[in-house]
Amino acid sequence: MRVFIAFVLLVFGLPALADNYQALYQAAGWPEQRGHFRDALQAAQQRYQNSLPPALYQTLVDNSNRRFTAEAIDQRAIGQLRLSLPEVDPALQFFQSPVGRKVVAAEVSATRSDQIARSSSGLPKVQASPERLTQIRRLASAIPAREAGAEVSMALAGLAADSLSQMLPGLLGQAQGMIGQQRERIMQQMNNGDLENTLLYVYRGLTDAELGQFADFASSPQGTLYYQAALAALKAGLGSGSETL
Repeated sequence: MRVFIAFVLLVFGLPALADNYQALYQAAGWPEQRGHFRDALQAAQQRYQNSLPPALYQTLVDNSNRRFTAEAIDQRAIGQLRLSLPEVDPALQFFQSPVGRKVVAAEVSATRSDQIARSSSGLPKVQASPERLTQIRRLASAIPAREAGAEVSMALAGLAADSLSQMLPGLLGQAQGMIGQQRERIMQQMNNGDLENTLLYVYRGLTDAELGQFADFASSPQGTLYYQAALAALKAGLGSGSETL
């Protein structure tokens, strides 16, 4: 569940623009997902409050609040998205379709704080027909869930390391190396069975036919370009690999 929750955080609310990019942001549920990310960020900050010295904790809060303002995320992400996705119409058409709206509704619901808390002890095992499993496996191959999940997980889990490296600059390289290793471990921990069950659970409200339409889009050349661009925008929005880490 954590990987998928992180994956749907690929979408962020970005500045209003008088073109199809703005329509895509709205249709794909990006503003709602950005609010959910802020909830997760505040929860992560609170978890460190009793385990860090006051000065380091305040540095953590100040750094993360500055790094993850809507304006900062938007500026980095929109610049990368425009570079990576020159044609928005195919994705816009999908997310404005009845199936696309159901996909977005399922993703937004899955990332609410109450839903995350409810699933913290694990998701129930979802039984599915061979046909439905086939579509889920197509989705699992088409969407960069592991990569996106690792990026968001490390953005939240690396708050303390970021703050410590600012207070002690000599530790910057060491901290970044440890974060890189942890990113790889997170991706490796999510095996195919876990990912498939997570997708089955999140999209349980879609019919087999609707799930097939979603998989058709995600695995199409246009869908592939969209999800590649979305992952690039996610990394840019989070400042992954930049001086903000």
